[in-house]
Order: sequence, then structure tokens, then C-alpha cells
Amino acid sequence: MPQQLIAAALVVLTLTACQAGSGTGQAVDDPAGQEAVSATLPPTSGRFDYQLGAAYELDGGLDVVVRDATAEPAAGAYNVCYVNGFQTQPGEADLWLGGNEDLLLHDAAGKLVVDPDWPDEYVLDPSTEAKRAGIVDILGQVITGCADAGFDAVEIDNLDTWTRFTEPATGLIEQDAALALAGSYIDLAHESGLAIGQKNAAEATTAARELGFDFAVTEECAAYDECGSYTGVYGEHVLQIEYTDNLPEGFDAVCADPDRAPLTILRDRDLVGPDAAAYAYEQC
Repeated sequence: MPQQLIAAALVVLTLTACQAGSGTGQAVDDPAGQEAVSATLPPTSGRFDYQLGAAYELDGGLDVVVRDATAEPAAGAYNVCYVNGFQTQPGEADLWLGGNEDLLLHDAAGKLVVDPDWPDEYVLDPSTEAKRAGIVDILGQVITGCADAGFDAVEIDNLDTWTRFTEPATGLIEQDAALALAGSYIDLAHESGLAIGQKNAAEATTAARELGFDFAVTEECAAYDECGSYTGVYGEHVLQIEYTDNLPEGFDAVCADPDRAPLTILRDRDLVGPDAAAYAYEQC
């Protein structure tokens, strides 16, 4: 493991949880002799919501909330900023197709690769150090923007691209390359005073934790019997979201699972706001 990643991993092992709404993290010394890192880990109790489709207030307030990087943080809550770190965001194709197409994944025929489940998202190509640096030059501004906006942490989506793009014919991403890009995001988040969450990729929880991720955000771990992969590595510092359209045993069974995260919620798939007919929200 590169020296800077070892340092980041050692730093994160000393991070401790702070109370919700405390506003400041606990400073820890960087073993590499660099500047102290200050970050606040998410609370493990209180009211949690996942608000990527719409940002809104709930009666009684929130203790932990995840919102898109384009949204404002919620007053009085621990705010996690959503960043799509391994694919492009819908509506941002021009940013990448202009002078940055070399940072996008191509298949063996030279065609750009899109996520089949999200056809308006191109897949980023972390295969070389130069490409990773180019990606961070662009998305690093989003991460630092989250810090400037007042978020407490970031979650980096689509870490699991190497599990979905496995053949040169349809686009290939190697696990080591994806983790190397993740390491760059970790370093930048910590330098910006943000905690950083691993998003999904249950098969990589140990490697991701050792790399320096502070907590985890998992979608549908109960549906796929993966919750222990997260809580077994991150302990109570896991934010769990289940969806109404993929709930084999019902939400009561999810809440009764000893491997579930302390903060576990049920949401509608599109994460719409309370005024929409499809809106759903429950918490264990």
C-alpha cells in the first residue's frame, strides 16, 4: 500500500464519534507529520433520512441526513454530501465530453461506456495515475465545495464499478485502480475536514476501511443479506437504506435483524419528497 494511504488509514483508526450537532470534530495527529486532520463521525442514534431526490425538512427535525452536493445542508443535523465519484452525474455530459473524454471508460471497440441501469451516466476510467489525477481535478472541487457549504462528510457513490465492468469488450475496471482513486478522495476529504463514507461494495469493506474510509452507507444490505459485512467492519457507524420495491421480508424483519445498522430507514426508490404520491419513509 502506498505510504500516503497507510498514513490515511492510521489517521482514521483514531477518529472517534462526536455528538450530533456538535459542529466540530476531534483533531488527530497525522502520523506522516502533516497537518492535523479534523473530522466528525456520524451519530449512531437519532433521526436519519436519505434525501437525494429532494431536500426537505421533517417535523421534529433530523439528526443525520444525506443530501446531494447541489443541495444545502440541513440546519442542526449531521450532513453527508453525496458525490458520484466513479460515474458522471446526469446533465453533466458536456463537462466530460468536452476536453475530458479520455477520463471516461471506453470498451474494446473504443465506444464510451454508460451504466446500463443509469443510461445518462458515463463511467469514469481510473486505470492510470494520470487519469485518476484528472478525475480528482474535476471532482475534487465538488468535495471541497461540500466542505465550504458546511457539510460534515461525503459519501462517494459507485465504488463498486469494478464489480460491474469486468470485461474489456464492455469496459474493464480493475479493483486496484478503483481503490487507488478512492484513496485520493479519502485524502482530499480528510484534508478538507470531512469524514468520508464508503458507499455499497460489501465485498470491499475490509479493504476500504483499511484504505481510510470512516463509515459506510449501504443500500439494500438487508435485501441482499450483506448487512454484517458493513457492521462487522464499521461497527455502529453505518447508515442503512432499504427500498419499498425490494423488501423480501418486510421492514419489521429488517429492524429485527441483529446485523442491521443502528440508523436504518425505509425509503421509496426515487427518494421523492413528502408531497409526492410515491413518498415513503420509516425508521427502525
